[in-house]
Amino acid sequence: MSDEHLPVIPPSRLARFWDSDLAYSFRSSPVTVVASIMALLLVLAAVFAPLIAPYDPFDPASLDLSDGFSRPMQPNEITGKVFWLGSDGQGRDIFSAILYGSRVSLLVGAASVVFSLIIGVGLGLVAGYVGGRTEALIMRIADIQLSFPAILVALLVFGVARGLIPPAAQEQATLFVLVIAIGLANWAQYARTVRGSTLVEKNKVYVDAARLIGLKAWPVMLKHVLPNVAGPVLVIATINLALAVIEEATLSFLGVGMPPTQPSLGTLIRFGQQFLFSGEWWILLFPSLVLILLALSINLFGDWLRDALNPKLR
Repeated sequence: MSDEHLPVIPPSRLARFWDSDLAYSFRSSPVTVVASIMALLLVLAAVFAPLIAPYDPFDPASLDLSDGFSRPMQPNEITGKVFWLGSDGQGRDIFSAILYGSRVSLLVGAASVVFSLIIGVGLGLVAGYVGGRTEALIMRIADIQLSFPAILVALLVFGVARGLIPPAAQEQATLFVLVIAIGLANWAQYARTVRGSTLVEKNKVYVDAARLIGLKAWPVMLKHVLPNVAGPVLVIATINLALAVIEEATLSFLGVGMPPTQPSLGTLIRFGQQFLFSGEWWILLFPSLVLILLALSINLFGDWLRDALNPKLR
């Protein structure tokens, strides 16, 4: 049988994606590739912290004060133990603490992004599709919130929530309160972006066709308009993930974030700055470097995604 009569095997989805413009743009950007690999490694290290961490840094029974202030990669003078990134005053392994702290920071960041995305996208769809006084009310609230720094809004929400929660339950509810506070501080960006895109999409033919066949407003918004405005939302969510991690670290550094029993990267940095001028520099340096690498790598990936999904920049 000649080659011209052989059946043509269509390329797989992976092959089609690899040959797409988006994949080519990703491969041709060394900075984006390195940033993506770095972000992926940090996320995987945080997710699998219980398997990777050589010690459980938050188990009081496993801590030994004799291991306190061990220098990185040097045997402790008393116990002889070697900690890769050193230990703090209580003998906690800094490397293990960073892995567990990264889990908390990423969890708070990702959950707050999802929370703000749901609120912002929902309100943006309603404002752009319904219009009128509803649109004016939602957008004025968004404008008022955007006039204040996000960290101040998060502090206000955090303070109000802590005042409503009984003191006995405040420590257990801190993670939930942080997610709500950071999420409420960042929804306005999604609302403004989605509202602008919805104003364009609702006047197109496919929306008119959906109305003609009798679909109600919510099915039209969710099934037809939302998929066509998801591109900018994905970009904002990626960049906001890095901002949410930094905001959580800022709140924890200020002492209104995660408790010492569930420390995040911000809590570890707050502990480390107390020993900066006494010679134990590693307690502050390594958590700070991980926070910088995590936020920078996610931001670089988000910048590439913004440019790659913008047809005007192709």
